[in-house]
Amino acid sequence: MAESTLEFDSERDFHKLYEEKPKNLRSIEKSLNVHLVARGSSLQISGDEKGVNQCEELFSLLQIGQEQGFTPKGADFIRFLEKIATGQSKELRELLSKPLVLKIRKTSIVPRNLSQRHFLDLIIKHDLVFGIGPAGTGKTFLAMILALDALLRGDVQRIVLARPAVEAGEALGFLPGDLEEKLLPYLRPLYDAMDEVLGPIEARKLIETGVVEIAPLAYMRGRTLGKCFALLDEAQNTTRSQMMMFLTRLGEGSKMVVTGDVTQIDLPSKQESGLVEAHKTLSNVDGVYFHQFDHRDVVRHPLVSKIISAYEKPEC
Repeated sequence: MAESTLEFDSERDFHKLYEEKPKNLRSIEKSLNVHLVARGSSLQISGDEKGVNQCEELFSLLQIGQEQGFTPKGADFIRFLEKIATGQSKELRELLSKPLVLKIRKTSIVPRNLSQRHFLDLIIKHDLVFGIGPAGTGKTFLAMILALDALLRGDVQRIVLARPAVEAGEALGFLPGDLEEKLLPYLRPLYDAMDEVLGPIEARKLIETGVVEIAPLAYMRGRTLGKCFALLDEAQNTTRSQMMMFLTRLGEGSKMVVTGDVTQIDLPSKQESGLVEAHKTLSNVDGVYFHQFDHRDVVRHPLVSKIISAYEKPEC
């Protein structure tokens, strides 16, 4: 039986590390097989040596995160704990050792895992990046945040949003409204990202003035996208020719990010996805970068990761 006592600067700082929720302490006890007693600004830990060491590591990393303005909350806290319990503390320490904080207006955005950090680094450093992975990994949201960051800093003059209008059960032509209104359901994740960091009023102003442009993929032929940040979402539903057409729009002083999930292709069964084909064709092209997310990178409810993992297993 090993024992340890952790002392914190203040009772408030200590309680903030676990969101002041006793259930989080119970989760630590269950995951790490330890017994915890919280008293004032101290935490007493007892259990086997491995569990005690992991618990010390957990609170050490939580403190580092707190000092950087990043304190895992809700499902993030559970993911933090799971990383420690499964021996992946090195990934968390690497994530926290080189903090990346994107400040847009009054909102600060930080990567929530190492995979997100690597994806952001690629976009910051390079002009053409693909983000491929399952729903809930944050690939579209992060790309949109970097697009807004580049716009507000003056690195680009506009943002171009594109998404193939491939129906998944309902024909686009039967939806009410003009073209922009018809496309809104397809571009909703991109609008949501803008709303979250800018607020709906400022976000709508950017759209109304054309600074943020909604560009149906089929209407982009013949254009050159100069001094802009172009984002193609749901790229798994592009054809080979559509993908090639979009990629060759890249102009001087521009960045381009392509995101998609190859497990959710809505094209006819005999038609190969432009995203799949691009991955095969461009993986070894200098200047083109691919980042692959998997179910472990999901940042939605913890159940989402388990659901994706279950569906990825071959049928019995």
